[in-house]
Amino acid sequence: DEGSRHTPFFNNYHPQFYFRTTDVTGTVTLKEGTEMVMPGDNVGFTVELIAPIAMEDGLRFAIREGGRTVGAGVVSKIIE
Repeated sequence: DEGSRHTPFFNNYHPQFYFRTTDVTGTVTLKEGTEMVMPGDNVGFTVELIAPIAMEDGLRFAIREGGRTVGAGVVSKIIE
């Protein structure tokens, strides 16, 4: 797909997460036993954002690299 990733990403990946109108960088922590995420995979992971933003469970977000959307997700649980 045009705009999507063509290579896998690994633990500690640092993309931008786009929530509503805000881009914020986050660090991805993959679930134990998941070594990498291939393009097209559907996975769960934890993200620690560098700045707090308003959000709620069920909020949709885009994952971006260099201004291009490379993935999408839904907030399943907020960990404070």
